[in-house]
Amino acid sequence: MHNPRSAAFPAAYALLRIAADAADHWVQTDRQARCKAKPGLEGHRALAGHVASYAVTQGLALVAGNRLLGLGLRRRSMATALALSGATHYVIDRRWPLRKAADAAGKGPFYRMGGPLGGSYLMDQSAHHVMEGIAAYVATR
Repeated sequence: MHNPRSAAFPAAYALLRIAADAADHWVQTDRQARCKAKPGLEGHRALAGHVASYAVTQGLALVAGNRLLGLGLRRRSMATALALSGATHYVIDRRWPLRKAADAAGKGPFYRMGGPLGGSYLMDQSAHHVMEGIAAYVATR
């Protein structure tokens, strides 16, 4: 017997991932990208603006996809998923937590390889993908 909820997870993940890519590379302002990892208030303000637009972008995609694809996602589950995705995005984009995690895992040399669009960028994106996968699972519960 086919369970229509079984299609909800991959669809939710695809919607969150597509929206995240758009939010990170099209919606985020140049100032937010340059300043979000800076120490102090300047960094936190830039990052807060980025994460807000990121969450809105993901929210629009998830709500539209839920309606258009008939996924049957509940509002509370979607809101919880978006909160999880936004909160973890904030931590990851501060950069130092991911750098410390890479060092602790023995991946520091890879993290530092190739400058800002090398290993650090790839590990950043990988961490976002993992958290979006968890968020998609939460959205389908």
